[in-house]
Amino acid sequence: MGQEPPPPAEAVALLTGHTGEPTTIQLLSDRRGSRAWKVQGPKGAVAVKANTPDADNASDKAAEMAQEDDHLLRLTAAGAISPDYRVSAGTWEGGRWLAVNWIDGAPLWRAFALARGPEGDRAAVQPWLTGLARSWSERLARMHTAGWAHADVQPTNTLVTNGGQAVVIDYALACGPGDGRRVPYRGALTHTTAPELATAILSTPADTHIQAQPAADIWSLGASLFWCWTGHRPVPYDDATDRLEKLAAIAKGTTTALRDVRPWPFLDFENAITACLAPDPADRPTAKELAAAW
Repeated sequence: MGQEPPPPAEAVALLTGHTGEPTTIQLLSDRRGSRAWKVQGPKGAVAVKANTPDADNASDKAAEMAQEDDHLLRLTAAGAISPDYRVSAGTWEGGRWLAVNWIDGAPLWRAFALARGPEGDRAAVQPWLTGLARSWSERLARMHTAGWAHADVQPTNTLVTNGGQAVVIDYALACGPGDGRRVPYRGALTHTTAPELATAILSTPADTHIQAQPAADIWSLGASLFWCWTGHRPVPYDDATDRLEKLAAIAKGTTTALRDVRPWPFLDFENAITACLAPDPADRPTAKELAAAW
């Protein structure tokens, strides 16, 4: 077995002032042309991302890394995300790297494990679910108020803290006002792509930028909650189906009835998720309305 690739030395050297001399460095992921590590030191921990230099899409991933750093700076200036989130960014011999403060939390799918089963129907779980959904909606509302859409709302990009709060991460694909895009937005995870975005992807050339709107985040929020609570994606299709065919199914705007797949009844939660999944963006609640409704 080969040795795991280390993070860029330039990043580690610069981050030592923030974390202290690293005590552990853990490779978290290595896929799709980028890598991520957790760098832990006596003063704290950071997540470091960098493009994979020998990947076929190395230049695209480097551009995406630079784009995310630009988004973080602009979102911070707009008051849409905490100024404590971004730590640093820069270049290295292989391209670009980015560091953000480490967030202790479980990915949404894992956090929903208890709620996904019939044993989840207990007194403590319902307020936990609504509190999580409320905090998630509040974080998106801050972005939407500033004129931004996250554009990649999905279970992997949402961490749940021990206190039951949802934290949004990964802003590479975000769409904001006056965007000088380095990488055109062409949708994110297929399963949580809103119908209007699916339609736009199918009807435009592959190099055309699609400006995601806040209402698309709301559909993605509902889809993520639906999926992680029921264990079923809201639009049914075979995993082997081609992505364009999946998008065509999503574009129809029809979703599985939540009552048919829910693990246990929770009417208020179900109604809010169903409202998020309205096929017409104008019929969906805003993030601010959702935060007040959960």
